[in-house]
Amino acid sequence: MNCIYAINGPVVKVRDTKSFSMREMVMVGKSKLIGEVIGVTDEMTTIQVYEGTAGLMPGDPVEPTGTPMSATLGPGIISNIYDGIQRPLKAMTALSGVYVTEGSAIAALDEEREFDVTVTVKVGDKLHGGDIYAQCPETPLITHRCMVPPYTEGTVEYVAPDGKYKVNDVIVKLRIDEETVQELTLVQKWPIRTPRPINKRLPISKPLITGQRIVDTVLPLAKGGTAAIPGGFGTGKTMTQHQLAKWCDADIIVYIGCGERGNEMTQVLEEFSELIDPKSNRPLTDRTVLIANTSNMPVAAREASIYTGITLAEYYRDMGYHIAIMADSTSRWAEALREMSGRLEEMPGEEGYPAYLGSRLAQFYERAGRVITLGSDSREGALSVIGAVSPPGGDISEPVSQATLRIVKVFWGLDANLAYKRHFPAVNWLTSYSLYVDTMANWFNTNVAEDWMDLRARLMRILQDEAELEEIVKLVGMDALSAPDRLKLEAARSIREDFLHQNAFHETDTYTSLEKQHDMMLLVVHFYDQCVAALDKGAKVDDLIALPVREKIGRFKYTANDRVSAEYDAICAELSQQIDKAIENKEDF
Repeated sequence: MNCIYAINGPVVKVRDTKSFSMREMVMVGKSKLIGEVIGVTDEMTTIQVYEGTAGLMPGDPVEPTGTPMSATLGPGIISNIYDGIQRPLKAMTALSGVYVTEGSAIAALDEEREFDVTVTVKVGDKLHGGDIYAQCPETPLITHRCMVPPYTEGTVEYVAPDGKYKVNDVIVKLRIDEETVQELTLVQKWPIRTPRPINKRLPISKPLITGQRIVDTVLPLAKGGTAAIPGGFGTGKTMTQHQLAKWCDADIIVYIGCGERGNEMTQVLEEFSELIDPKSNRPLTDRTVLIANTSNMPVAAREASIYTGITLAEYYRDMGYHIAIMADSTSRWAEALREMSGRLEEMPGEEGYPAYLGSRLAQFYERAGRVITLGSDSREGALSVIGAVSPPGGDISEPVSQATLRIVKVFWGLDANLAYKRHFPAVNWLTSYSLYVDTMANWFNTNVAEDWMDLRARLMRILQDEAELEEIVKLVGMDALSAPDRLKLEAARSIREDFLHQNAFHETDTYTSLEKQHDMMLLVVHFYDQCVAALDKGAKVDDLIALPVREKIGRFKYTANDRVSAEYDAICAELSQQIDKAIENKEDF
């Protein structure tokens, strides 16, 4: 029997054994704690335990399972809440109360629940990895498609009739060769650290529409893209991710609470259970998976949680869905990695993080993408990853932020100064960037409005000019500016306060369609252009700045969708009248 030789926090060592393989899942101690082999030598095997090791003693047994640390994939995942190693917290509450006890062995999926299964193949069909052989409604919004496991192919020998089945019931039997028959149920397993195979990667060309103006217009994210949200405490990382999860046009949301405070995860659970999906009028939980690994849970499970989450996401991507992952936050994951590295006595890198921090982050983010999945029907799926980063003191020069920025294509940098001014989302539009802007320019111009990119460029140019003019104002005061420059500052203020500022708690302003965003851009640019023209005709700059219609431009974002077009026309007409009146009152030279 293999026995524990040494215990160091979540790291356990077993001596004089060669019966374990790297990345194998093992059962540790009399309570059968879940662990994973992370180091093997001739003399010692090192295991990280995903649960609390209090009570373990040298001499306690360690049992190999012969399989890697894997996720259980099948119907019943959607609307569930898991911990970092895919134990369902709702079921565990019924089993052990409000606290998760060590060694709680419980299936990831409800094995007694029945699903209404429709088989989509017949005897004699030749199936390959990724082919769909059955489907069932998992929730009112999501149809679960049961797929042949990757690297498996054979001829259908048996097909169960349509009807109600449990997840472990045999649905199809595949003849692999003369001696081997493989039974296919509604469930399969996949190693969490191994990316699921695909047929082909597709170029990025479509945006992930979020309804958040700073994102869709200024710093767009692509479907299948990667983004990071670094920011200090109180700048709104979690709130921004909540908004993206609620409103983005992904089919399924996987929200990973990695090392966050328990009250934040409670807020997520409460909000998601109450929120109604605007596209279906069903609860948002009907297309959401939550992984809650809070800061007081075992550190090793925190390190595994993001791999568990992205494996579940890849599984649904392979069905042909678009998935958006919210990882909050990768800094807490990196801290878990640092702690594990220290226990293993590895050589520390910058700020104590392991030297392989960058490569581990890259392995996670590179599992995103827009792909043609395995299977004969050429399904298209996409997986977008949005990771929050929590740099200490908001200093993004620290290793986790820098390693992340070298990988992702979108940087939404949260600014403490904007947050203190109550400007939310507190994304700094001058320091943030999106490398997808040029890639998706054609999509915006074709599908929304042909002048979309021109309007966006004008808004960004005005904001950049404002930053330069503010430096002059700080030195010599506002009175030193010319009338056109004062007008430009007012236009920039309108962009900031009327367009970029968005109220997440307002029923209408919390989500803005692309068409409405286009109208809002047009209004701001229209106001600026007409004022510049009026200035050339002799109008007073103070009169132009004080135009009463500006209040209506500012409140246009609160206009209901069914009244947007009429309100837009009314504001434009009123603007023209007030501009004409300002020209009549022009200065006499």
